[in-house]
Amino acid sequence: MTGVHSEILKSNKLDRISYELRGPIADKAAKMMREGIDILALNTGNPPAFGFRAPQAVVDAIQSGTITAEGYSDSRGIPDAIEAIRKYEESKGIQGLQYEDIYTGNGVSEMISVAVQALIEDGDEILIPMPDYPLWTSVAILSGAKVVHYVCDEQAAWSPDIEDIKRKISPRTKAIVLINPNNPTGANYAKEILLDVLEVARRNGLLVFSDEIYDRLLMDDEVHYSAASLAPDIPMVTFNGLSKSHMIPGFRCGWMCMSGDKMRARNYMEGVHMLASMRLCANVLAQSVIKAGLADPYNCKQYLVPGGRIYEQRECICNAIQAIPGLSVVRPKAAFYMFPKLDTRKYKITSDVQFILDFLNEHHILMTQGKGFNWPEPNHFRIVYLPKVTELEVMGEKLKQFLATYQQ
Repeated sequence: MTGVHSEILKSNKLDRISYELRGPIADKAAKMMREGIDILALNTGNPPAFGFRAPQAVVDAIQSGTITAEGYSDSRGIPDAIEAIRKYEESKGIQGLQYEDIYTGNGVSEMISVAVQALIEDGDEILIPMPDYPLWTSVAILSGAKVVHYVCDEQAAWSPDIEDIKRKISPRTKAIVLINPNNPTGANYAKEILLDVLEVARRNGLLVFSDEIYDRLLMDDEVHYSAASLAPDIPMVTFNGLSKSHMIPGFRCGWMCMSGDKMRARNYMEGVHMLASMRLCANVLAQSVIKAGLADPYNCKQYLVPGGRIYEQRECICNAIQAIPGLSVVRPKAAFYMFPKLDTRKYKITSDVQFILDFLNEHHILMTQGKGFNWPEPNHFRIVYLPKVTELEVMGEKLKQFLATYQQ
């Protein structure tokens, strides 16, 4: 029944989605901070919050960009940004990119929404990794898709399980998502694994969405292979940006590009262009830094080698986790996340949400439960290892103390 005094309800589309990185537990932590309680927030990958700063070339570019950034740009982006993106992605081995294939966005998040909405009809299926970056699952559901999660295998360094992917393909499967390097696990997929996934996509006529936002944040001499460089025949949308590698998440600076068999994807790209045009354009001032940022794509490398901040922070927290009975972790190779495993029998854990909440209440440290990344068991959680080593050492000791007596 409706009427002037009836309750105003949220859309029932929202009942099946969650974004727990900024969900109820994060809201509780924010309330604690407003009450004067110091919280170590390890729930979001926000480098500036931990003292990381943008390269000077990016700072200079955005300052000079204020002179010309008052007006709208083309829906795809400003020409200098598009050309810089084209050259960068071609340097990764992606072939045949044209101006019309590239769109700048207000972060990769906006581009994911545009790309998925342009594809999905109600009831279509999309394969998304498990664990995943939860925006992918949420956007797919809001677009009317049935999300089918394929397993990434912890015993195989969190690589996609090819046989599981094959089992989960149906006549309604439209696309498969790759998140590489991966958030939340920090995995960087081997070339052979990518080729296997791409062969499955090829045989089943799937569009591939490849989220590669962390491709410049690699450690241990790892090499990143852009999926589109390995399959120039497969229709593919590649996502990237400067938010993480250049420490400017607040600028909301991302892009996507279409490669592969573009004749087969022509109608789909018309839909992408329609949606991109409806939001007018990406932030023009943020676009002005893309050329300068990509002129030195490895500016963050200083953090990723022995002695660099991110490398040493990874080593610190990995060692701390591995020293705690009942905890284990696959050492991440990229980004600044890890996804430790809890021995749920030892701690009698039935709710990872409760575990995260209890640790927050007792030690004022905020992490994110595995459930927030669509992991089905209560035995994982994500740590963002952006704080300095001294802070991570304290965090590791507090977690050890907490688990020494913790039971659910």
